[in-house]
Amino acid sequence: MLNISPKTKIITLCLILFIKASTLFAQTENYPPAEQVARDFKALLNRSAVDFKATFTNVRMDSIEVDKGAIYTEETEKMPILIYKPVIKGQTKFPVVIFLHGTGGTKDEGDIKDIFTKLAKLGIMGVAIDARYHGQRIAGGAHGSKEYTEAAYQAYKTNDKTHHAYPFLYDTAYDLWRLVDYLITRPDVKADRIGMGGISMGGIETWMAASVDTRIRTAVLGISVQSFKWSLENNQWQGRAGTIGDAHKKAARDMGDSTLNKTNVKAVWDKILPGITGEFDCPSMIRLFAPRPLLILSKDKDPNNPYPGAQIGFAYATEAYKAQKASNKLNIVIQPNMGHVFNDEDAWISIEWFAKYLLN
Repeated sequence: MLNISPKTKIITLCLILFIKASTLFAQTENYPPAEQVARDFKALLNRSAVDFKATFTNVRMDSIEVDKGAIYTEETEKMPILIYKPVIKGQTKFPVVIFLHGTGGTKDEGDIKDIFTKLAKLGIMGVAIDARYHGQRIAGGAHGSKEYTEAAYQAYKTNDKTHHAYPFLYDTAYDLWRLVDYLITRPDVKADRIGMGGISMGGIETWMAASVDTRIRTAVLGISVQSFKWSLENNQWQGRAGTIGDAHKKAARDMGDSTLNKTNVKAVWDKILPGITGEFDCPSMIRLFAPRPLLILSKDKDPNNPYPGAQIGFAYATEAYKAQKASNKLNIVIQPNMGHVFNDEDAWISIEWFAKYLLN
């Protein structure tokens, strides 16, 4: 088993005191019951299931086999996938970790590959995808977040109610449900031992998809816990809106505004992320993880996930786990005086967490 550094242990210990205090200051929202939130989110993203048409090639690399291929999640949505499978004599089925990249990234990122390599040595299969409008999901390859941002703007402009696209976060959450549907059909997957995690955008997609999908045994939320509503109400929406900045700027001009402001930012979110300042905001959806093991990794100077808003998410998670007598399965680690970064410390803590709850 991997060891967490003494520094992280100190941070975690201090956090125990912090969490008890934070519940006193968290804003109280009249969210629907957790079961209703799950039903509503599934209904919002509901669409007809299609044949996976799975195609993969296999390459052996030392102690790892890599399956490279794709499945279809919708009729015209081909999702590229990399699967890092351990090679262990006598073992044919493995626990799985799905781990997701951030905005502008791809499934091929070195940091993610490094996490999977370490997990494979422990006997855990790793699965990476390209999110919508990222990597190979753009003909010729995506140009960072350019295509992603443009897709978000086009989704804002459309009034087609028969099939509204949600390229900013929601559609990839749907893809993750279909990914799990596919993985549990594979003979090399332990269907009851699937974990999910991600960094930034990937962390948000995790709390959206895995919160309502109880097939996910455990989850890791990397620099992604926040309150969209708090950021709007307290003029700290800039970091989150900046991840699709050009989409917001174009939409603001369409509304007759020369600059971004709370009103036009909310108008875009209401269109492309309906419910994100209400029942589908992080503090509401994070309740759905309880009592499954959940690790939250945050920074107190993160402009994309303003800390007071993140504290609201921490408090709702803490109360949900307390109510189900599962407080020992929730861990929140905050590294102080850091911005929007996922560092080596986070990676090691994540690996240890997955090993603890998928191997035992």
